Amino acid sequence: MEETSKLQLPESFLSFLEANGLDPSIYTHGDSIPRYVRLKPGFEDAFEEIESEINCKLEKVNWLPGFYSIPPDVHIARTKAYQQGMMYGIDAASGAAVSALGISPGDHVLDLCAAPGAKLCMMLDLLGQKGTATGVDVARHRLAACRTMLLKYGLAERSRLFLADGTTFSVPPTRNLPCESCVDDHEDTFKQWTSRRPYKERKQEAKARKNSVLPQNGQAEIIFYGQGSGVIGLKKNELYRSLDQNDYASYGYDKVLVDAECTHDGSIKHIQKFEQWGWKTLERRVLDAERTDTNLKALQLNLLRNGFRLLKEAGTLVYSTCR
Repeated sequence: MEETSKLQLPESFLSFLEANGLDPSIYTHGDSIPRYVRLKPGFEDAFEEIESEINCKLEKVNWLPGFYSIPPDVHIARTKAYQQGMMYGIDAASGAAVSALGISPGDHVLDLCAAPGAKLCMMLDLLGQKGTATGVDVARHRLAACRTMLLKYGLAERSRLFLADGTTFSVPPTRNLPCESCVDDHEDTFKQWTSRRPYKERKQEAKARKNSVLPQNGQAEIIFYGQGSGVIGLKKNELYRSLDQNDYASYGYDKVLVDAECTHDGSIKHIQKFEQWGWKTLERRVLDAERTDTNLKALQLNLLRNGFRLLKEAGTLVYSTCR
């Protein structure tokens, strides 16, 4: 436990670990855990250039296509390859969960716990130019990071992001409508997404961000949508249309990922980052975050149930946690 004390985990997090029967010493082993990156399709020719820039070999992960491991002390944030969107960091466990979905071009895919966005990036890479990926999360600031990531890697075209409770989210996938449908000037019709919005709308969002709350009416709120996501041209009542339970069997999602919130004992590298970010940030984002102060088992079960409810007949659902 001597090494644990050097990490100086806060008492609130130690209490959290004890309540969940976890040994704090697991967070002292991060130096032996490799980091993982995924090379974006189309950048295979830059392989040697990337190795030269990071000054180490990219070790191929044979069981996970497109993934490579690098030593834990290698940082990629300042590299040209990272900044130009040739590769992104993603845990091998997260990649395995996405891979298990068996995504094919044309699928409509749902990630019920999507932020900060690496899983969505991989989903959209696998979809190519057909299908859509929908991401849902309860945290507005994490969805903003997700949107930034999708835009950076040029993967936003066929994506939708919703601020919503994954245990009750019910928005079905949308069909890709031709751009000619955008000519409808009805005020409730979705136009091309832009970050420039009316002052009143920005003020309401700033207030919601400060209070860190979900929409008061319980309805999902669309935060972002790409040009090919099928949203443009729809009226709001069409996007948020409710389906009978039996309708999801025909019009639900082809693939659903429930990468549920958990006790974080598998997020060793992530938890260690808070030593630099500040333990108060850990308390705000993890311990006092939306819903993590409730019964986690009940939350996980409700996420799983709702994911299955939204699944199309003969579709695939993958349930995973970091542990």
